[in-house]
Amino acid sequence: MAASAVMMVKMGVVMVAVLCLSAGQSAACDGHPCPTPAGKCPMNTVKLGVCADVLDGLIHATVGKPKPPKEPCCPLIAGLADLDAAVCVCLAINANVLGVNLDVPVDLSLLLNYCDCKLPAGFKCA
Repeated sequence: MAASAVMMVKMGVVMVAVLCLSAGQSAACDGHPCPTPAGKCPMNTVKLGVCADVLDGLIHATVGKPKPPKEPCCPLIAGLADLDAAVCVCLAINANVLGVNLDVPVDLSLLLNYCDCKLPAGFKCA
């Protein structure tokens, strides 16, 4: 009987550890699946809401129409490594911070390229 009680305690500890690890992983990506390959976003993605007008201007670009201004959007991601910039924009898209309907792979690449960043090879915005 004592052995079964010890076994139940051990199983409980393992289950708590698993739950804590999985909760930490989703919190790291604001509750969304983490992009791959893993990077980190060192900024509050809500700030990227200013990129909505830039992205909308790029999506609806026409000949003879001026390009959208790079400020205030591009300076927010300009100092980041390409992977971190991609993660930040991906998280902003997943959290619908930009407030526009997007074709995620195309629009993510479009915005990063416009802001002089590159989409890392193999990057998937989950």
